[in-house]
Amino acid sequence: MSLTVRLGRIQAVMMKEFRQLSRDRLTFAMVIMVPLLQLLLFGYAINTKVRHIPVALVDQAQTGDSRGLSARLEASGLVTFSERLLLPSEAESAIKAGRVRAALVLPADLSRRRQDDRPLGQWLVDGTDPLLAAALLRQASLPEVPERPDAHASFAVTLLFNPEQRAAVNIIPGLIGVILTMTMVLFTALAVVRERERGNLEWLITTPVTPMELMIGKIVPYIFAGLVQLVIILVLGVVLFNLPVNGSPLQLLLATLLFIAASLVLGLVISTLARNQLQAMQMTVFVLMPSILLSGFMFPYDGMPEAARWLAEALPATHYMRLARGVLLRDADLATLAPDALWLAGFTVLGLMLAASRFRKRLD
Repeated sequence: MSLTVRLGRIQAVMMKEFRQLSRDRLTFAMVIMVPLLQLLLFGYAINTKVRHIPVALVDQAQTGDSRGLSARLEASGLVTFSERLLLPSEAESAIKAGRVRAALVLPADLSRRRQDDRPLGQWLVDGTDPLLAAALLRQASLPEVPERPDAHASFAVTLLFNPEQRAAVNIIPGLIGVILTMTMVLFTALAVVRERERGNLEWLITTPVTPMELMIGKIVPYIFAGLVQLVIILVLGVVLFNLPVNGSPLQLLLATLLFIAASLVLGLVISTLARNQLQAMQMTVFVLMPSILLSGFMFPYDGMPEAARWLAEALPATHYMRLARGVLLRDADLATLAPDALWLAGFTVLGLMLAASRFRKRLD
């Protein structure tokens, strides 16, 4: 075998690859969009310094003193009193439903407590996200007036659902969503493309199977694969990391089925857009990155700018993170978390209709 390297031959192969890359518009777009997307996500959307955390206020004093105290706390920029409730039990229900991340309870004897140098009130904090809980704990010990460090507004703090602030309690429910996104979307993204590349579409053309029947038939087997992954993660989470399962397993199963269906349908839509398996994998990666970074799995949703939140709301993983953590950790049910459950159901129906409408039983 000759070891002679001829530059002309190398140049010919290089020109062939450049032409092929220029004709593959999706691959060329991925070369540009992947670094651009990562730069925008990490530089703009990802922010570990949380601001404007939605908090409920239970002002039982209803005095100028209590209103001034809540105004000063809100002026700090860390919290936003998005709900004003009458009873602490209502605040706990709002935290359980995920509408707020904490609640501040100001008792009726607020002025007397200030004179007696007692805690002015109580913070009820959702401890399932240690980063947010730590920020609120720092707020509970801040000076009442920044110009007077000696004048402290001390508060009692109750950490709900995760008093030990263990990171695994927050990570494992989110990990279910990440793993299911990775596998379910990829499996079905390759489904129709694989049929086309193997020539199976020629056989399908001769059958009476409708596009909708084909789409449903392709996603059902993968639902069972997703449920197997759910069981593996939950069992290992409980055995190895002492994950608390506070909610109903049936509620978690229903929420997971909704998410698996939405992820599989998303993969089917991708499979109708891609021309080969490489393009399907590239588009899956393009969906997977925002799902991990913007869904609240790694970084707090409340710390993201508004534009990033709009993008996060379009991702099925964002809604499942809320459902899984709500059911597993806060003992919420799907009725309480109805907006996220209905969003996943609607996404599945619309995505299935879109995938079926794009699929054509013909070779071109």
